[in-house]
Amino acid sequence: MEPYGADLLILGAGPAGLCAAQYGSRANLRTTVVERMAPGGQALNIDVLENYPGNVERNGVPARTGFEFCEDLYRQAEDFGAKFVMADAVQLEREPDGIFVLTLSDGGLLRAPAVILASGAERRKLGVPGERELAGRGVSYCATCDGPFFKGGRILVVGGGDSACDEAQYLSRLSTRITLIHRRGKLRAQKALAQRVLSNPNIKVLFNTTLVEIRGEERVSAVLLDNGGTKVEEAAEAVFVFAGSVPRTELVRNLGVELDKAGCVVTDQKMAASVPGLFAAGDVRSSPFRQVVVAAAEGAVAAHCAAAYLDALRGETYR
Repeated sequence: MEPYGADLLILGAGPAGLCAAQYGSRANLRTTVVERMAPGGQALNIDVLENYPGNVERNGVPARTGFEFCEDLYRQAEDFGAKFVMADAVQLEREPDGIFVLTLSDGGLLRAPAVILASGAERRKLGVPGERELAGRGVSYCATCDGPFFKGGRILVVGGGDSACDEAQYLSRLSTRITLIHRRGKLRAQKALAQRVLSNPNIKVLFNTTLVEIRGEERVSAVLLDNGGTKVEEAAEAVFVFAGSVPRTELVRNLGVELDKAGCVVTDQKMAASVPGLFAAGDVRSSPFRQVVVAAAEGAVAAHCAAAYLDALRGETYR
């Protein structure tokens, strides 16, 4: 096989991409990871990674944060030889000979016969009046990033999944006036996490409630809520939105890759997408369960199977 700059390109450096980088490098593949921000992805915002196997408090030392966990993954991948390019990925194409060509924001090109898409997902916006106008001025999508600005304040959390409950728990250590609203009659977070939120005296939970509008001039001052057709205005200094996510698949849509109805990449058990040589792992992949431990495992599987794919191209398939 001719040199193409890399054997394996990994797009995204969240837990899936970082684990893929580690396993790709250990398989002696020239592995290059492209990340537009800091390695770690959304996992950087996890206050305490309490549900990752083995990550527990011991001898008075607290369990690692998401930042600490991802920093370790990053160092491991680098130690095994993975190279990191910090840039925006602009366009991904696949040439007739099966080689992928990635165009970077600085005009640079990276070529490789195998790609793992680990670009994750971005926070879903509600699209309500005031959300865009007051973003960064009381409207946030990251409690650990912005929560400390609102210590003791009246804070609204929107959502009912793991992220919303995790972030509400974190915010409840900063203020006793947390209100979590969920549009359904039951939290969809994991049961243990949901129970902690429901029993937390600093968190008031409102079911069957939606956010209609975020109000304020220079910063958030109030919200308009709808509870079963009854609209009421409530004072608030901050609104934290955790209403799901949108998979970042824009780079592969032009390749004709199969996506599910949510826009996630459909793969087989080898993490292989419908386009030969393209694999997917983490939140960008169609999956029934989105957790750091799942993303890490999928990254490892994707790299292992990408290595097998490259062996087959070289005619070196193990028998």
